[in-house]
Amino acid sequence: MTDYELKDIDSEDIGDLLVKVETSFDIKFVGDELVRITTFGQLCDHIVNKIQLDNSADCTSQQAFYKLREAISSTLQIDNKTISTDFRLSDILPKQSRRSRTKKMEKHLGFKLNILRPPHWVTGTLAIILVVSLFGLFFNWQIGLLGIVFSIAGFWFANKIGNEIDLQTVGQVAEKMTRENYLKSRRNPNTFNKKEIEKVLTEWFSNYFDIDKSKLTKDAKFV
Repeated sequence: MTDYELKDIDSEDIGDLLVKVETSFDIKFVGDELVRITTFGQLCDHIVNKIQLDNSADCTSQQAFYKLREAISSTLQIDNKTISTDFRLSDILPKQSRRSRTKKMEKHLGFKLNILRPPHWVTGTLAIILVVSLFGLFFNWQIGLLGIVFSIAGFWFANKIGNEIDLQTVGQVAEKMTRENYLKSRRNPNTFNKKEIEKVLTEWFSNYFDIDKSKLTKDAKFV
């Protein structure tokens, strides 16, 4: 287990996730500073050392839940005493008003939740059109280019009106907030809990790359 290699993770995908990590923890990776990082543990330690804030031993996911509960209560007029971590999203975000209600919550929180997506059949169809269009460039560049433009525009539009949601409960949204908006989810965004960072990153890598969390030991190697 300690020699597990994260060989199925594409380097570009890791780069995409690290951009999100920068935003969540308000840090910036510069130049080739990560070139000597070879294990998951080294990456976690490096990120902890880059966060130049006061350490505070309070729970961020708990604070994220309280912030989310207050946003739901204030914007959707729901008694916050009835909102628990198991409270179902479908009860507060009915499909016919899901986007407008989500936008109200995001405005109150001050950041995007990114919990809505287009139907999978839409993104799947657009992906197929994009791939076919890329191949089509070799046979008829005009038709191929038209297909590429259509698929890219389709992705943009689909994301704008997407109304599907994968998360089931308020607690799951709070955990997502903790990962993707760590500092903004805290009561005091000028502090962080040093002991939490590895757990947050483990959850993030596990969800993002569909890796069993037991594989994400400190000695797991990037190859």
